[in-house]
Formats: sequence, C-alpha cells, structure tokens
Amino acid sequence: MTKLRRKVYMIAGYNTISMGTGRKEFHPKKERPGLEEYIKEAGQAVLQMIGGAKNVDESVIGNFIAARFNRQANMAGFVPFIDEGLKYKPAIRVEGACGTGALALVTGIKSILAETAEVVLVLGVEVQNTVKAIYGADILAAAGWAKERKDGHAYFFPGKFSDRSKAYAERFDKEKTRQAMAKWFQNAIENARLCPTAQEYHNTTKDLIACGMLNPNPKGFVDSLNVFDCSKVSDGASAIAIVSEEGLIRCGISKNDAIEIMGFGQAEGDITQTPADLTQLDTTKAAVQKAFESAGVTKEQIATVECHDCFTIAGIMATEAIGFAEHGKGIDFVLEGNTARDGKVPFNTTGGLIGWGHPTGATGVHQAVTIWEQLTGKAALNQIEIKPERPYALSINMGGDDKTLVSIVYKKA
Repeated sequence: MTKLRRKVYMIAGYNTISMGTGRKEFHPKKERPGLEEYIKEAGQAVLQMIGGAKNVDESVIGNFIAARFNRQANMAGFVPFIDEGLKYKPAIRVEGACGTGALALVTGIKSILAETAEVVLVLGVEVQNTVKAIYGADILAAAGWAKERKDGHAYFFPGKFSDRSKAYAERFDKEKTRQAMAKWFQNAIENARLCPTAQEYHNTTKDLIACGMLNPNPKGFVDSLNVFDCSKVSDGASAIAIVSEEGLIRCGISKNDAIEIMGFGQAEGDITQTPADLTQLDTTKAAVQKAFESAGVTKEQIATVECHDCFTIAGIMATEAIGFAEHGKGIDFVLEGNTARDGKVPFNTTGGLIGWGHPTGATGVHQAVTIWEQLTGKAALNQIEIKPERPYALSINMGGDDKTLVSIVYKKA
C-alpha cells in the first residue's frame, strides 16, 4: 500500500440507538423502527451538520442481508428517501457480511481519491430483530461458506468462534483465557454504560466478571463460549460524511471538527477454506499491516482501537493480530488492563460490538463515528485522553470468520 494521493477527511458522524435486548425501550412484540426509519434518522442527522443534501455528490449504503431479515433488496433506493435533494444523485449499496460498514467507508474514500466526488454520504444499517435468534443465526450463517452450513453448529458463527476459543485455551492457558474473556466483557459493558446510544447502556449488573466467568453450556449453546462472550442481535444505523479539502469548504466544516484518513488496508481470505490456525486472525493481521504501511505509522503511535469483537475471543486475538501482544500473550495483555479505557491502548470506548451493539451492516461505520468523536473531543462521557505521542486511531471491521477485512488509520485533521 502507498500513501494516499489526496487528503481525505471524515466529518459529521451520527449513530442511532443500537436497539435490541438490553435496551429498556425494546420489546420483541412491540412495533419498532424499520430500515427506512433508521436510514432517514442517521442520514438526516449528517445532512443537517454538513449544510444539506445539496452538498452531497454521491452516497454509499452498507447493508449485509436485509433481503432475508426484512425481505428488502435494492437498498440504494432508500437514499433519496432521506432527503429529496438526494434524488437522481448516484448511490450504491455494498455488502461484505459483518465487514460491510467499513467496505462502505472504503468505497467512499476511493471516490474521493478518484476525484469523482468531493462529498460522499456513507451509511450503514441493519434491522435484525425480525426473527427469533435461532433463525437469525441461520441467516447470519450466510457470512460463511454455504456448503458448510448443513454440517455446522445450529448457532453457526458462535460455533466457529467457540472452536477458536477452545483451540486457544487448549494451546495456551484455559483458566487465563476464560479470565481474559470475562475481562473483555467487563470492559465492553463499562464503556457502553457511558454511551446513551449503546445497547448495553441500561445494563446495571453489579458483578460483570461473574457473568463473564460463567461456564459454557454445550447442551444449550456452544462448547467454549457463554452468552456473555457474544455480541447481541441489534437494529440500528450509523452515518458519516467522507470529504476532500474542497468538500470541507463546501460543507463549512473546520478541520478542528474533522479527522483525516491516513491510510487503509483491505484483505480477503478464501471463504471456502478453514483457518490454517484457529488461534490466529491471519487476514486481520494482513489488513492491519497494510493500513500501517499505507499510513506510515506503527502500533506504538495508536491511541485507541475500534476492533471487531463479535465474540470476546476475537477481541483478544485482535490484540495479537495488531502486534500489541505476542501470539498467545493477548490474554495477559487484556488481563493487565491495557485495553481498558484507562489502559495503555483503550479498545472499543463505546462498548464495541458486545457493548454498543452489532447491527451488522452499520458496525464498521459506527467504529468510524466513535473514532471521529474521540479524536475531535466530542465523545462526552466516553472521552479518553489522546496523547501527543499517540495521535492516531485504528479500526478493524471483519466479515465472516476472518475473511473480509478492512482496517483504517485516522488522525485528527
């Protein structure tokens, strides 16, 4: 990867509430917002901050699988629903399983780099609480290889990461692995409690470690994960604007309210192949290395990370893929408090997928919004200190079982 040939910025981020179990407003039998409501809320919020639809050249909408959760395809057609001023302007929908949101970001970034747009509105959305969990697990299994589905666990992806957790614990340290997964859960919920849009914002559980230490129940769920190790079923949308320097001027936004994209990395694994080593996220590692090379930075310069902790073990393994910990030492890195909000490198400051929520098509965009808030000082109670010697932030969005990866490096403009 080479340096970006043009300055690219992100401005005006917005997240809807991540709706699902855990939110006081959520009730499975009561009517809730649909796709179009979430898209409009997030999109209009960004338009209001950037001077209206007249300033937008094109839009990108990320959505994984509304065709099955909501019987709705042709998602780009909802962009003009946000605002009549977007009618007849280019829009495209992208998909890459749970990595969809970051693919939408990269699509917008590439339009700015290609000089085909100066302002791109990027949204991610998913509404998943339309079916029971077991049926939702079957739908989400489409993020893996369909030919594996009939032989896979009923809870397909929890089964996949349960296998990773089991392999990791057996190779390194079973007790420490469970303790580190509990610590990851604790950090996620404590951060989410500070974020009003987080799915776990209302969580009042006193002993979070006890929840995390709960023994897995293979008869009721999967072998090596308990329910607290897993991100929840979520509905929601996130949006942000990606702009050039000319776009900043057009929108009337100061660089003090913008973050700059320093570099990004994309990597794709073979969906038909099982991981060579269940204890490593090889494609994640490749994407992060590309992002670092593109940005010209090192891990020592990263202030905060938004990583794809669909399961607690994925978060732990991400610390190793980035290079913060050696292979097998991610559990120690987490247990030592390094990933906590007051740690060496705070991870997932609004709760990540486990704490904030995981509306799959929106997750990668939510990560960018969280980083925009942190680097511009807009994170309210979630705000951490960004030290001068560590001015950069990193996001990692994963689709499937370490298959579709996007990693982005950011800095305050």
